[in-house]
Amino acid sequence: MNYRAILAIYQFEMNRTKRTIFQSVVSPVISTALYFVVFGAAIGSQISEVEGISYGAFIVPGLTMLSILTQSISNASFGIYFPRFTGTIYEVMSAPVSFIEIVIGYVGAAATKAVLVGSIILITATFFVDLRIEHPVWMVAFLLLTAITFSLFGFIIGIWSANFEQLQFVPLLVVTPLAFLGGSFYSINMLPEFWQKVTLLNPAVYLISGFRWSFYGQADVNVLLSFGMTFVFLGICLVLIRRIFKSGYRLRA
Repeated sequence: MNYRAILAIYQFEMNRTKRTIFQSVVSPVISTALYFVVFGAAIGSQISEVEGISYGAFIVPGLTMLSILTQSISNASFGIYFPRFTGTIYEVMSAPVSFIEIVIGYVGAAATKAVLVGSIILITATFFVDLRIEHPVWMVAFLLLTAITFSLFGFIIGIWSANFEQLQFVPLLVVTPLAFLGGSFYSINMLPEFWQKVTLLNPAVYLISGFRWSFYGQADVNVLLSFGMTFVFLGICLVLIRRIFKSGYRLRA
């Protein structure tokens, strides 16, 4: 394992974050804080509790997960797309670095940024609501697993994208709506029975439900099923990335 190569890629990506600190960290934190204010004040005044939890505290895991999903995908996709756009990816591909080391460097940096943003959002939430975490180890596990999985997914999107429009298509028109409809702001038990079954087809439900369970010990679906679905998606992403590098799909001139 070429640890020096991994560290070089990782540091390069992290240094890019320092140069765009407002866009990478400050902007998503401010946006999420506005969600707390708007939804907590407007809807929270009409819904005092959801399953025994104050509405303001109830939406914290969903908003955090929403931010982690979007940040993981956007950071990883842009991280690999920009070298393709400028042509510097060919220098990386020609270096004595395996595809595993390349993926670890780029995905590791993207996941780190997402976890950093998620952690700041959780800290910010404590200023708005009384937050408790009943299962901190599981919370960290969900946080890391989700960040890594969707950073891998974002890495695939960055390779697949032929232009900046395609780069934004999946995060904005697919992932974000699924997260909003996955129980970020409500419990799926509040829906009619038919729509509860339909909602279970949404993969974001399992992520948000499992993450919320680590806070309050309550979940819309079984927590083991939530972990299982995340691992399945992780495995699919790893298989796709391996095939991409093996075939050289959009990575070779």
